[in-house]
This record gives sequence, C-alpha cells and structure tokens, in this order.
Amino acid sequence: MATPASTNGRRRRERGSISVDEIVRGAFEVADEVSIDNLSMPQLARHLDVGVTSIYWYFRRKDELLDAMTERVLLDYDFSVLSIEAGNWRESLRAHAHRMRKMFTNNPIVCDLILIRGTRGMPAARPALEKIEQPVAALVAAGLTAKQALDTYTAISVLVRSSAVLQRLQSRTADDQFPREYWEQVLDAEAMPLIASIPGRGYRIGMADDINFDHILDSILDRAASFATVQG
Repeated sequence: MATPASTNGRRRRERGSISVDEIVRGAFEVADEVSIDNLSMPQLARHLDVGVTSIYWYFRRKDELLDAMTERVLLDYDFSVLSIEAGNWRESLRAHAHRMRKMFTNNPIVCDLILIRGTRGMPAARPALEKIEQPVAALVAAGLTAKQALDTYTAISVLVRSSAVLQRLQSRTADDQFPREYWEQVLDAEAMPLIASIPGRGYRIGMADDINFDHILDSILDRAASFATVQG
C-alpha cells in the first residue's frame, strides 16, 4: 500500500517509523514557536511529517506528551541546590536564587512546564526535601533554628517561582498594559510628590524585574541575618 502524501508534497512517514524521542524533541520545537498552551497533536504531526495517529500511538492525550516533556526538562536542566557554607550562606543563597530565576526566565517552556503547569509529583517529595536539607543545615550552623532555616529557604523558593511566573505571564501580553504615557498621566507630582520624585519607580509597580526581585530577596536575607545575630 502506498504511503499517503503529506500536505507539503512530501511522502508522509509510515506509522512506527518515528520514535518517542523524536516526538518529544519535535514537541519542544513546536512549543518554542507556538507555546505549550497552543501545542496540538495535529500540529505536531504536521511538523514531524507523520499522521496524527502515529502520535496517538505513543501519547493518547496531550497531557501524557506534556508529562514526557516535563521528564525531559527535569533530566536536562540542573535544579539542584548549590552547596551552601555556613560562613558564606548569604552570598550562596543569593547566587542560588539568581541562578534558578535566570533558568526559568531564560527558558519559557521550562517555566510553563515546571512552574505554571506543575510537575505532577515529579520530582517526588522526598528527593525534593533531600535537596534542601544541606542549605537548611548550613543556615542552622550559621545560627538559625531549623524552622527559621526552612522558612528562609522556602520563602526564597516562592520568590523565585512567583517572580519567574509573573514575568512569564507579563511577557505573554501582546501590548504593554501600562506604557510610560500611562504613568506620566497617573503620577501627579502634587498629589504624590515622593513617588513622582523617584525616577522610574512608578513604571515598575507590579513588575517582576531584577530590581524588585533583589529588593524582596534582600529583605528575606536581612531577616535571616537578624535571626543569626540574635541567637549568636
């Protein structure tokens, strides 16, 4: 039986001639162009030049394909916690926070799969907790209680994830919702002289940028340092 021709004039690949790895790699290529939300099985089939049934042979639903993509991300990207020393805990935590945020903000698909969609239990809770035992131990050695150390690390983790997600959602907006012209009309020097006197501050309200990220991160680290000082 002749293999049916594809819509672009080439002969479509036969069922079974494509592997799971090719499908997953192709899914990343399509998602890079149209996003995770807009990725569809028919679109992926056209990209791979196969019939859509060849995709469904391996992945019955889009969620199963996204699970496979998530597993690939967890294998390919380094989500480990940097080793933190008690005597250098603040700088180490700061570097770790910036590294993780950069990984998510520089890779929209990673952000969509891991943070927005969620890992659906991957990695498991125990391995995830095992990864943060070392930084918690370092903070305890620096003078914090176990609860204070865990709360500090958890707060930094929430900051990293929420900042990356908010920046990702803001990047999806086709047009700037709050252009400079908007703020020029809103910032009344007579009604709000202090805010209006600070260059650029009004333009960044609610923005998940580096300055806001560092301000919150420093606040968390300052609080942790106060725990260490009091108990020391």
